[in-house]
Amino acid sequence: MAFQLKSNRKETENKTIRFPLPLIEEIEKAIQNEDVTFSSFVIQACEYALKDMKK
Repeated sequence: MAFQLKSNRKETENKTIRFPLPLIEEIEKAIQNEDVTFSSFVIQACEYALKDMKK
């Protein structure tokens, strides 16, 4: 299944993580003109990765 962006998330907690600048630029380009925030994109990408990880 392909990664699909969803809008709106609830119940969150703040975490501080560091991203390489080129990755930030790529993410910002990917979400440009989409109804999704940077944080929402990262959350969805992590959920997608966790779901598809081999156990």
